[in-house]
Amino acid sequence: MSKHLEGRVALVTGATRGIGRGIAIGLAEAGATVYITGRSLNNSSSNAVSGSLSETQSVIEEVGGVCIPVQVDHSDDEQVRLLFERIQDEQDGQLDLLVNNVYSGVQAVKNAYGQPFWDSELSLWDASNNVGLRSHYIASVFAARMMTKRNSGLICTISSWGSMSYIFNTAYGVGKAGCDRLAADIAVELKPHNVASVSIWPGIVGTELFSRFADEMDQTNATEKNNLFISDRYNWETPLLTGRVIAALACEPNIMRRTGRVQIVAELANKYGIVDENGDCPASLRSLRFVLPTALPVLRKYSWLIPDIKVPWSLLLLSALSSPKI
Repeated sequence: MSKHLEGRVALVTGATRGIGRGIAIGLAEAGATVYITGRSLNNSSSNAVSGSLSETQSVIEEVGGVCIPVQVDHSDDEQVRLLFERIQDEQDGQLDLLVNNVYSGVQAVKNAYGQPFWDSELSLWDASNNVGLRSHYIASVFAARMMTKRNSGLICTISSWGSMSYIFNTAYGVGKAGCDRLAADIAVELKPHNVASVSIWPGIVGTELFSRFADEMDQTNATEKNNLFISDRYNWETPLLTGRVIAALACEPNIMRRTGRVQIVAELANKYGIVDENGDCPASLRSLRFVLPTALPVLRKYSWLIPDIKVPWSLLLLSALSSPKI
C-alpha cells in the first residue's frame, strides 16, 4: 500500500465504528497520522453494537498506521475546543485533513423507521442533527482556524444521497441537505485561503449497525420494496472504501477544483482504480448498473453485464432525486 499521505495529519470524528473507523483505517494505510474521536475509549459494555477508540487504534496499528485516540463527546463544545488545542500543540499547528463524520442518530433513525414525522419523538431532530450537522460546523470552525494560517487543508463532510432523495425520515434528510450546504458554503469562504471543502456521498455502507438493521429485516420477512432494498445487501460498500477514496482525494494536486462540490465515493473509486476491502467495485447509486437492477431485481445476478453509465442529474431530479423542486 502506497504511503502517499506520510507526513500528513488527519482528524476523523466519530471513529469508534462504522464509516468513521473505515475512514481512519484507510487514511492510516496511506501513511497519515490519524487522530480519532469517540465517546468510548475502551470496549463498550452496552447492549448496542460495540465499538471503541482502542479497538480502532488496534486495527490501525495492525496495518502499520499511526493512530492517536482522543475521547471526545461532540455535544460538548469545550471538549471539541480542547481536542483542536491538543492537535495544535502536538503537531505544531499542522492539520491537513478533517473528516466530519461523527453521528449519533443511527439508533434513533432505526427506532423511527416507517413513522411519519408527526408520530415520531420530538427528540429525533436533535438525535439526528446535534451530534451530526451541528458537530460538523463546530469542528470545521476550529479546523479552519488552523488550516487558513497554513493556507492548506481539506475538510470532508460525510453526507448522503438522503440530502436529495427521501430516505428514512424528514429529520435525517434535512440534516444531510444541511451537510451538503455546509460543505458548499464554507468552501466559498475558505477558497481564498487555499483550503478545500467537499461533501462525501458513500453508497449503501454495511456498517455494524446497518448490517444488524438488515438482519432484523430478514428475520421479519419484510416484503416492502424499501425493506428489500436494504435486506438483500445489493451493491453494498464496506466502510474502508470511503477511507481509501478520501486518502486518494487528499493528495490530489488540484483538489481546489473540487471544492464546494459533492464527491461520490463509488465514482471516485472508479476514477482512482480503488477496490473495496472485499475486492469489489461497487457501482455509483446513479449508475445504470445500480438503477436498473434496483428497479428490476431479476437483473441483480447479471449486473456486470449492464454498462456502468451515470444517469444525468437532470433525469434523476425528475424522479429519484425529488427534492428540492424549483
